[in-house]
Amino acid sequence: MRRLPAILLSCLFFTLFSCKQEKKNQPATRISESTKTQAAEQKKHKNSAQQILSKPEIPILCYHRIAEGRNDAYSVSPKTFASHLQALADSGYTSILPDALRDYLLYNKPLPEKPFMITFDDSRAEHIEIAAPELEKHNFRGAFFIMTVTYNKKGYMTTGQIAELAKRGHTIGLHSWDHVMATKYTDSAAWAKQVIEPKKKLEEIVGQPVRYWAYPNGVYNRDAAKELANYFDMSFILMSKRDSVYPLQTVRRMIVPTMSPEKLLKSMRENFKSP
Repeated sequence: MRRLPAILLSCLFFTLFSCKQEKKNQPATRISESTKTQAAEQKKHKNSAQQILSKPEIPILCYHRIAEGRNDAYSVSPKTFASHLQALADSGYTSILPDALRDYLLYNKPLPEKPFMITFDDSRAEHIEIAAPELEKHNFRGAFFIMTVTYNKKGYMTTGQIAELAKRGHTIGLHSWDHVMATKYTDSAAWAKQVIEPKKKLEEIVGQPVRYWAYPNGVYNRDAAKELANYFDMSFILMSKRDSVYPLQTVRRMIVPTMSPEKLLKSMRENFKSP
């Protein structure tokens, strides 16, 4: 059997090696191109404001005080709160967080059967002492909107407790520095004081981006919604009408006062009907 010349063997080895390297590199190239394609498709299929407004609304509950001995529209007793969560669980509801709601509204991503969201305003200590443990009994998670002037004050959550909520899978959002309504932020100094600086500090506390806002008193106007879109993925009002241009910055919630579990479920159905 004749031996191949040395130069021919060298060429053959180089060709085989080059083919292996090319095959090795091809999957990474395809993955990169696929990722770019998916990102482009997602951006292409982002829903318009009118498409967002046409989607069925998801029930979103808003609680403030959870304490004994109070008789106002912003308070429920711990026993009533527990009965609300039990009724929701027994009725087959599944809690979702703002990330999932945004993906549903903007990209039509599916939600679980009977979704609802539960939110808490004002940073009260009972939110981690009472609300969070009760939620977690049912495998629910909530969104807690922090009024940052309250850090470490009596009756309010500490910065450590806020960070702990985030670690336990709850969402932390911003509720302004000291509850001044967003319609009164008329200059850059006000925006810095109420939004930009508190957002940065809160992100340092929880170690992750703060992407959601709840309007103090639920009050907004279009100018505020437009500006908040520069800082937040979504913002939450109360039961007023959503803005036709900025629906993601005017997501509706209902305040939950003392009511029976049956009335709560009925109110959810009545207040969040399909368009």
